[in-house]
Amino acid sequence: MPVVVFFVLLLTSLAAAADRPVAGDRLTLKDPAGRPESRSVRFKAGRDPGVDPVTGADPRIGGATLEVVGGNPGDGNTGGIDLPAGLWTGLGKPEGSKGYRFKDALRTDGVKVVTLKTGSNGGTLAISGGKSNWAYAITQPQGPIDVRLTVGPDVYCAQFTTFEQNEPGKVRAKLASAPPNCGPPPPTLCGNGVAENLEECDDGGTSNGDGCSATCQLEDTSALCAGVPSVSGTGLDSVLVQGGLTRPLLVTAPRLDPSRLFIVEQDGFVRIIKNGSLLPTAFIDVSADAQCCGEQGLLGLAFAPDYESSGVFYLSYTNNSGKPEVRRFTVSGNPDVANTASTLVIQVEDFAGNHNGGHIAFGPDGYLYFGMGDGGGGGDPQETGQDLSRLLGKMLRIDVNAPTYTIPPTNPFVGGPGLDEIWAYGLRNPWRWSHDRATGDLYIADVGQNVIEEVNVQPAASTGGENYGWDVFEGNACFEPTPPATMCPSPPTGFTFPVLQYTHALGCSVTGGYVYRGCRMPDLHGTYFYSDICSGFVKTFNGVSGGVAQNEDDRTADVAPGGGLSIGGVSSFGEDARGEIYVVDYGNGNAGQGEVYRLVPGS
Repeated sequence: MPVVVFFVLLLTSLAAAADRPVAGDRLTLKDPAGRPESRSVRFKAGRDPGVDPVTGADPRIGGATLEVVGGNPGDGNTGGIDLPAGLWTGLGKPEGSKGYRFKDALRTDGVKVVTLKTGSNGGTLAISGGKSNWAYAITQPQGPIDVRLTVGPDVYCAQFTTFEQNEPGKVRAKLASAPPNCGPPPPTLCGNGVAENLEECDDGGTSNGDGCSATCQLEDTSALCAGVPSVSGTGLDSVLVQGGLTRPLLVTAPRLDPSRLFIVEQDGFVRIIKNGSLLPTAFIDVSADAQCCGEQGLLGLAFAPDYESSGVFYLSYTNNSGKPEVRRFTVSGNPDVANTASTLVIQVEDFAGNHNGGHIAFGPDGYLYFGMGDGGGGGDPQETGQDLSRLLGKMLRIDVNAPTYTIPPTNPFVGGPGLDEIWAYGLRNPWRWSHDRATGDLYIADVGQNVIEEVNVQPAASTGGENYGWDVFEGNACFEPTPPATMCPSPPTGFTFPVLQYTHALGCSVTGGYVYRGCRMPDLHGTYFYSDICSGFVKTFNGVSGGVAQNEDDRTADVAPGGGLSIGGVSSFGEDARGEIYVVDYGNGNAGQGEVYRLVPGS
């Protein structure tokens, strides 16, 4: 969420009141935990035509009062701070011809210096101070901040709508455009039916037990869209959420946490965007344990269905021996930092560095699904795709409500030939798969060999056991008949073909996405998004009939961000808590060049 910061100076004079909006160069508020003596405030707006104290009031006549108040419950609040007239001096000759300065040589903390200075290229407004008598405490990410310095009828104000940092202990922003006026931001009102600022929901009431609490916080998923405005139509656009990432591979969030996005970076880091700001400290760093890069590294993140109460989450990565594994972690007492201790859940034997799959997610049945590639090489050299005695080339389903895991009794190979963990098989490298939030259908994008990329759909009513063909088939084309057969079966009894496929004339490596079930664009509900890391297109289809994807569409031009930005190789898609969809640009695998975009309503 953007932070809006108003710096308002009311200058005493007989002149008529006038709003004087200015562009803020920078703002920094600090409040280190447990160290009030280290609090500080720094604000500056320089070379701004809106700053012209010579035509305003003279603070040496009536003094000033400074007040800084955060707009959300629990935000900082300084109360009124008196800046006496006798501590203001005039600048220039004669005094006051260049502006005014407040300074108290005997004051060791609180507001130390306020400067209003004119200039040929625009004036300067600056405020600085700190220590224990600077009373603005930052115990949480801040919402709108209203700061007033009253010295008469004139109003100077700077408004910051984006920020570099917003977390407990520190707020930092820069290069803000001048606001249209100096009126204070409208107050947040829980119960008005609009989810504002740090409200997670607003259903128009203030009762507990209906999905949205009396303080407008989510109680369960039934109120995820309460207070979120929707837009009709199927137009699409995209906006940059975060740049400067290194090899991003996934965006996700806990199911009741609309204020945070978790970004998986292949090198071993999980980063958090909180209320619109990338936190400087990683949520967790497993770079010492995850072997990167190529097709290895940190590949998946899944929050337990009860994460809000348990704090349990799971990471999938290739370890330093090159083996894919899933480990269980917990969050620390700081919700933005995880504990580094972990428990091994499952490890899979592997023989090459590619085709590791690695995506993990909980299905609507509460079980953890784990997509595994065929182990690598080319052409499935160890024939793992069709080998039910190996976990490679499979979709696994396990119950992690145990010290490690147990087998769901309804898995298709329980009590018969085949490993009990297997849910489906015949996959080459399932690179991003997902369950439809509304229907439970499972969409699996499977990367092809040399010719065909494919998307498979498993209906929610399935009892598992599907054979998606690899390496007998690539897509629906014969690839390599299993010896001793000399040709692929026709008809292909026992095989499940993809609902959509395309050749390498259009791309080289499919990237699976999600079925849109978000709040903002209800007319797009049921639309599945997918891409290709080589081509960077964004395409969709909506529904499956007769085993074939319906209503195909190319949305690449629609979602192009413009403004000098572009979406390149799409390594993944992602969903936030409300089901809005994000596109992850790998940045060609270069450090600091990865980006995340959010899909938003377009014209």
